[in-house]
Amino acid sequence: QVQLVESGGGLVQPGGSLRLSCAASGSLFSIYYMHWYRQAPGKQREPVATISSSGKTNYTDSVKGRFTISRDDAKKMVYLQMNSLKPEDTAVYYCHADPTGWGPARLASWGQGTQVSVST
Repeated sequence: QVQLVESGGGLVQPGGSLRLSCAASGSLFSIYYMHWYRQAPGKQREPVATISSSGKTNYTDSVKGRFTISRDDAKKMVYLQMNSLKPEDTAVYYCHADPTGWGPARLASWGQGTQVSVST
């Protein structure tokens, strides 16, 4: 139902900022819960931030106060503003559309990922 493409990753120094974007196409975007996940080398993919269809947000403890997830349903876009970046934030970041609670699992979607590297 939706296809996702991430952009905005890159190399940044500790303390710097990046804004990741996720562009969606297809049907029913506005009622999906949207998530950002990340996966560092040798580690499991982990959830970073969530935004509900009504705009409620949740964050993993390690990014609270530094990252902000937002959505623009008119533009079918999701964003992750990342401030005060740390080396441990280095990972591939993935956008995820989640139909849990209203639709079947086959409607879930993942983007291709965008690399974020935080280093001097």
